[in-house]
Amino acid sequence: MARLSSVFRSANVIRKERALTNDELMRFVPSVFSEEKHESRSARYTYIPTISLLDNLRKEGFQPFFACQTRTRNIGKREHTKHMLRLRREGEITGEEVPEIILLNSHDGSSSYQMIPGMFRFVCMNGMVCGQTFGEIRVPHKGDVVGQVIEGAYEVLDIFSGVKESRGEMKEIGLNKDEQRIFAEIALNWKYDDKGEGKHIPLTPDDILQARREEDKPNDLWTTYQRVQENMTKGGVWGKNAKGKHQRTRPVTGIDGDVKLNRALWEMAEKMKSLKS
Repeated sequence: MARLSSVFRSANVIRKERALTNDELMRFVPSVFSEEKHESRSARYTYIPTISLLDNLRKEGFQPFFACQTRTRNIGKREHTKHMLRLRREGEITGEEVPEIILLNSHDGSSSYQMIPGMFRFVCMNGMVCGQTFGEIRVPHKGDVVGQVIEGAYEVLDIFSGVKESRGEMKEIGLNKDEQRIFAEIALNWKYDDKGEGKHIPLTPDDILQARREEDKPNDLWTTYQRVQENMTKGGVWGKNAKGKHQRTRPVTGIDGDVKLNRALWEMAEKMKSLKS
């Protein structure tokens, strides 16, 4: 997946507890409506605005509840920049945890159409990304894009039965304190691995195992994963910088960084489940 320097803090973001309208999408995520491909794309590049795909997905019962796009300093790419929609299927709009299809796209060459299975947890208003254990759908910008994307959405729906089964298994697996710390330590080492020799990790495993609410206090694998995932992606946890000064961690803000970390955490939970089964 191409790496973008642009981040959520400089992005347009909207989330609602109901399906988003086109007016809202136009206001916050205009690249969804871009009417032409970027000039760098060749004649073989099939250009279909994301809104055309979304309109067809809506006819199939898929609705957007979250949308964001990144900004770029390159003015020529501003209307073609990477964007992300999180879609829910009619009949699975609300609940404790609901499945979501994550649709990623751009028209500047940085991304094909990608559809990834995800979950949304209402108690913490947090969106998860399922790991590559369950696969993803990629549709290149050529040929029958609309047909392939709709077909891909149904393929992702088929994946959710495995996701839900795995979630149920994680809820049945208890972790003692040492096992929870091992999970958290591995997650921290993964996140800060790009720091190289002498890397500084500002948090301890106990820091990211903190429960933010009563519902997150159980010690099963699923809830442990939830605590670690929320604390690492949303930030706001007190830690120490390399000079020993106390400061709060920042949230993960880039689209690619968010997806990459979320996927890694899910796969860590899957591996812990295998070890404990």
